[in-house]
Amino acid sequence: MNAVQLLEKQAQAHPEKPAIIFQEQNITYRQLQKHSLGLAAGLSSLGLAKADKVAIFLPNIPEYIYSFLGVFSLRAICVPLDFMLSEEEIINFINHSESKVLIAQERKGIDLGHIQSSCPGLEKIVVLGKDSSARFTSWESIFKGSSTLAKIEINTSDQAAIFYTSGSTGHPKGVVLTYAHLDNPIEVLEYFLKPVERDSFLCAGVPFSHIGGLDYMLFMLYFGTTLVLMERFHPLEFLRTLEKYKITIFCIVPSMYVAILSLKEYDKFDLSSLRYAVVFGAPSSPVLLERFRKACPAAFLLNGWGMTETSAPNSYLPTQTKTKEIPNTGKFPPGTQAQIVDHQGKTLGDDQEGELWIKAEAVMLGYYKEPELTREVLTPDRWLKTGDIARRDQAGRYYIVGRKKEMIKVSGEIVFAPEVEEVIHRHPKVKEVAVIGVADDLRGEVPKAFVVCKEDQSLEPDDLRFFCRQHLAHFKIPHYFEFTLSLPKNRVGKVDKEALKRL
Repeated sequence: MNAVQLLEKQAQAHPEKPAIIFQEQNITYRQLQKHSLGLAAGLSSLGLAKADKVAIFLPNIPEYIYSFLGVFSLRAICVPLDFMLSEEEIINFINHSESKVLIAQERKGIDLGHIQSSCPGLEKIVVLGKDSSARFTSWESIFKGSSTLAKIEINTSDQAAIFYTSGSTGHPKGVVLTYAHLDNPIEVLEYFLKPVERDSFLCAGVPFSHIGGLDYMLFMLYFGTTLVLMERFHPLEFLRTLEKYKITIFCIVPSMYVAILSLKEYDKFDLSSLRYAVVFGAPSSPVLLERFRKACPAAFLLNGWGMTETSAPNSYLPTQTKTKEIPNTGKFPPGTQAQIVDHQGKTLGDDQEGELWIKAEAVMLGYYKEPELTREVLTPDRWLKTGDIARRDQAGRYYIVGRKKEMIKVSGEIVFAPEVEEVIHRHPKVKEVAVIGVADDLRGEVPKAFVVCKEDQSLEPDDLRFFCRQHLAHFKIPHYFEFTLSLPKNRVGKVDKEALKRL
């Protein structure tokens, strides 16, 4: 991935075409190049060089994109930080990553001065929307010099980014990706979806601190498409934006589909421009997608799979698959090896459930400064243990059954939470559901379901128990049902089951 070259290519080919649309403002490819290279030159004037690390603490705004591309133009290393992090987490990640520069926007509850004094290796803080001072450098001030960059040696094995996937103390998991890894999302998208210049992508609430957010930038830059950017996800505004800008491709997580389908008018919008509606990030319900299909009958509804550790995305559902037959993962492209293994690492055959292992150039270098954590998930011959329990059918399609950590052992029997959730979700009065395992003196563990009913609907536990008996073995039926108005979500929009367990 060569950011300077790609910016030049698209600025030459589409100088006045919108690269980004944000809050109804168009940012052309020529402007994108100017802002990104101007930032790169400004960072260079501050002493930033190749392989130095730059932490980015911004909401989903165009400046995040300029920051990514500016850092990449210098062949430096991006450390994207979620804008919802606590001050303690920001300090921890900056120190762990050894970032020299922080690009930030002020946020209530965050003391940038305290961050600077708590991070010995942090040399500069560039602040968006703040006048230059002795303590901080303003965003505007670093654009005053030349935007000409010195020629930098290109090596695809150079580190490009460190994505923190979890942990604020103890053992942060910083996934190290190289510039070669950044080519993977493009190759996978080109293989399965074949984007064209007339396509427009909608990024709605996927944080740029997540690999999925970066993917949107890469799609735009490689294919010369238009990226319509929403700072956060609102279901009604999402549908209005789809219709207004004639969006052709979007990727969202299942809980976002749930929110959209909860709107009474969701099927009243003109979504005829859609070519692909993709679900990512968690096993999805065929029932859910079949309902959404009514709003866009001509579009392909696809499922995909990927991890930060595999520079996602990595697989897609073949477009000819019917919604009712939708698996959770689909197929992998050429060059990616996948296998299902048992707890001893022995390869299993078709239709057998085990852990999904992946081997490909897309697999991360490892976790930054965490060799033991790296050895836990990467075998000596570079197979990545994904932690997903899956099976493969005879057609070579992979089905995600659940995460290893979502296995519930009921009197020695294995229950996977997503399977139970999918059944409960079929009930016509259920809007959303999450299942976890809770301790039980007799059985070790039993399933517990947290259920959100549709508006103006109500259920009793016995209603769902009776419904589940028609579709599930007795040991898979939740022993407890708790009805709630909403489910906790993480920043990507997935149900936060760790929060449910803490309850």
